[in-house]
Amino acid sequence: MRKRVVITGMGAISPLGHSVEQLYRNQIEGRSGVGPISIFDASTMPTKFAGEVKGFELGRWVKDPARWRDSGSNSRFAAAAAQQALEDAGLIGNTSVDRTRFGVYLGSGEGIQDFPNMISMIAKSYQQDKNAVNAVSFTSEGMKRFHAGREFEQELHTTPGHLADYFDLEGPNYNCLTACAASSQAIGEASEMIRQGDADLMLSGGAHSMIHPFGVTGFVRLTALSTLNEAPEKASRPFDLNRDGFVLGEGAGVLVLEELEHAKKRGATIHAEVTGYGSTADAFRITDSHEEGRGAIACIAGAMADSGLKPEDIGYINAHGTSTQVNDFVETLAIKKVFGERAYQIPVSSSKSMLGHLIAAAGAVELITCVLAIRYGVLPPTINYETPDPECDLDYVPNTAREKRVDHVLSNSFGFGGQNVSLIVSRY
Repeated sequence: MRKRVVITGMGAISPLGHSVEQLYRNQIEGRSGVGPISIFDASTMPTKFAGEVKGFELGRWVKDPARWRDSGSNSRFAAAAAQQALEDAGLIGNTSVDRTRFGVYLGSGEGIQDFPNMISMIAKSYQQDKNAVNAVSFTSEGMKRFHAGREFEQELHTTPGHLADYFDLEGPNYNCLTACAASSQAIGEASEMIRQGDADLMLSGGAHSMIHPFGVTGFVRLTALSTLNEAPEKASRPFDLNRDGFVLGEGAGVLVLEELEHAKKRGATIHAEVTGYGSTADAFRITDSHEEGRGAIACIAGAMADSGLKPEDIGYINAHGTSTQVNDFVETLAIKKVFGERAYQIPVSSSKSMLGHLIAAAGAVELITCVLAIRYGVLPPTINYETPDPECDLDYVPNTAREKRVDHVLSNSFGFGGQNVSLIVSRY
């Protein structure tokens, strides 16, 4: 008999605030965290806005911020969110927990991109007459300019390694980067480890920032970003007929997942239970979802089968809802295929309409929103929903939050390359 997995701690750093409560309250109020890019000069780019984390000071959350001086945004955001989650779970300073049974599984993105030094090195070593970079000169400059510690931060395993070291978590330690599904996949896989008895507790979630010249340029080249520069706060418009692309965001969401009996034994507060997990691949294209939604359909159906729930049990769906033409259509189609006529009775909303798309961190932050919707009985809206799309014809909780008791919530994360994850959380 597999073990049950519950959520006993949560923490979040996002464009809508630096705590779980701020994240949820600002969504319920329909606020947007999107504005002009300030992290770098984006004035010449087709897209000049994003959902940035404003006013973040790591020293508010950790005792020795100097330890993280060479770390990038991923690790800093993750450290703050993890501190919140562990405090929430009553695990800071708790010496009764077996640290060898307490692991980390993140969906954290790539780290620091040393754009200024890289460009300077290329410029200095470029040979115009040969239209090539002199490798010897480039390497010589790199030895002078690149910082070893900051170079290490580029590796995907660095962020979960930091958390294990800082919080003394000696159990399994993993990181996955399955695009926009990464932190949801991390939570699903971490839950499986607990279900199978390989750990008692897992610190899981994700952290990511791609608001840098490489990241924004890449998505611009893919024509994936909205270009509504005249009104950034209205640019993320999931399921609206006039949507023109997603809005890049950044942040972190971290949860403490715990085996039920372990949590009960130590008297932990249980926020919700992880009851369903589905994961599939479209096996179709590097960016587009399959036009018939085959991966998304199988993913949602897999999570439902894993949970043992019936379609009528799902009270709310927090959609992937990116605000791209293809994703929103395919997700709507998948929901209708899985739930049939019941789909029209289930409220669906997209947190990305307010947060932007936190890429690897998106799923974890959105799952936290789902847990709070169960706790408070208020569903966050899809803001900027103005013109209905005939092909997206579900109840998207337009523009205004809605009071509704829900006991089981589905959260979807469908990533570039057809990486699909669905999670179900339930009232405990």
